[in-house]
Amino acid sequence: MNVVALFSGQGAQKVGMGKDFYESSATARAMMDEADEVLGFSLTKLMFEGPEEELTRTSRCQPALYLHGLVALAMLKERMDGLKVEAAAGLSLGEFTAHAAASTFSFTDGLRLVAKRGELMEQACQNTEGSMAALIGGEEAQIRELAAACNVDVANLNAPGQIVLSGSVAGIDAVVEKAKDFGIRRAIKLNVAGAYHSSLMQSAQDALALEMQGVAMQSPQVPVVCNFGACEVSDTAVIREMLEKQVTGSVRWIESIEALRAKGFTHFIEFGPGKVIAGLVGKIDKDAQIISVEDLASLEAAIESGV
Repeated sequence: MNVVALFSGQGAQKVGMGKDFYESSATARAMMDEADEVLGFSLTKLMFEGPEEELTRTSRCQPALYLHGLVALAMLKERMDGLKVEAAAGLSLGEFTAHAAASTFSFTDGLRLVAKRGELMEQACQNTEGSMAALIGGEEAQIRELAAACNVDVANLNAPGQIVLSGSVAGIDAVVEKAKDFGIRRAIKLNVAGAYHSSLMQSAQDALALEMQGVAMQSPQVPVVCNFGACEVSDTAVIREMLEKQVTGSVRWIESIEALRAKGFTHFIEFGPGKVIAGLVGKIDKDAQIISVEDLASLEAAIESGV
């Protein structure tokens, strides 16, 4: 079976993630033990036991989601003969997981890079006063006008009728206040640590760019669609540029999924806790076939379905 692997972004994490994988699979145990050793602390203990407020920290949830996604993929490949990942993509942080799945860089190099990204973004949040808001309903053009009027950035184009803005606290408060004037049904201020995918993350982007220069990369073994360009990337210099620019740039998820569908891909598997990506893909293209693998039960269901 040929499928496209999709990987979760920050916010999908939950206490208990990956525990049943670890307890049931030698492959999962080896990967998770190696991650703990590479990072120098027990990420797996935090994933399995929490506390939730610690797992939610940007510096912790990013490597946790990266690890969980790759473990879930490894287990499905191990248990399902004939499964072939023919393309990959990921939501924000998940783009790094997609590249690891496509062998752009090694599991451990990617883990170190993602852990560093999380630390840098956490520091940027602490050094700025930022916020984000989800806008439900309203056309993209109207939302871009609102963003300009409030001096904030378009962070995520997640699905039709679901766009996220990011910027200063004052700017986001203005967005929530003025949304209806721009024909937007609802504006919901998000409970986040800072303004991800906005200009307030510039310090993290600059530092990450330097960090990536030291990471060995090769062309992906399968097509990987990037968030910032919403297109396939294969040249390593372009991959570095796209991974760098998405820290402050927009996550163009709608166009990313449309690009994959335009290539003829029809079957997708979401790897990560929850079913956020499956929900978004369903709104973008109702004909796309997508299932989610997040734990042993959903793994077994995927195997039984033949995907």
